[in-house]
Amino acid sequence: MELIRQLVDFVLHLDRHLGAVIQDYGVWSYLILFLIIFCETGLVVTPILPGDSLLFAVGTFAARGALDLNVVLLLLSAAAIAGDTVNYAIGYRVGPQVFRTGGRFLNREYLDQTHRFYERHGAKTIVIARFVPIVRTFAPFVAGIGRMSYTRFLTYNVVGGVGWIAALVLGGYAFGNIPIVKRNFTLVIFAIIIVSLMPGLIEVLRRRTRPASTGG
Repeated sequence: MELIRQLVDFVLHLDRHLGAVIQDYGVWSYLILFLIIFCETGLVVTPILPGDSLLFAVGTFAARGALDLNVVLLLLSAAAIAGDTVNYAIGYRVGPQVFRTGGRFLNREYLDQTHRFYERHGAKTIVIARFVPIVRTFAPFVAGIGRMSYTRFLTYNVVGGVGWIAALVLGGYAFGNIPIVKRNFTLVIFAIIIVSLMPGLIEVLRRRTRPASTGG
């Protein structure tokens, strides 16, 4: 049981353990990174896997020469696009029933939040949601439930996937090894997580204050 707990903690905080992973697994690190990004975007039951912070860390290690920048950009873009495609397919096939029942393994609030997000922003949600944790995991699932045209979905999927990977990895590549960032790398990772969560927190606050503002 302790081994399982340690393994779960290791996966959930892979951004902080990335140096050890690269050192221990070498070229297999690319496969591990591919699987994490694929699962974070492709499996609607795993929205808590690291995303933004992990990509920033990947860029940082690429700048140090520990990872090949071109390989990670191509590989992780493919993982993000493939993940959303699988998620869309799951939503298209089984989503309507899951959405009605809530699903045993799904957080209904996350599902409803993403549905509202989708109704407000339309198909652009597939691109915008890439930069919003939790929502990005549920957005393609909801798009599948809504029977969005696959051709249209794929266009937004590719644009959003490539943009998300490039922005975070290149951000880490450019800024991750600046001395002050390097000395406070854990704090920077936490800051990225907080900034990533801000849109969702703002939406929650807006929903909670809306009744008070309309009731006066």
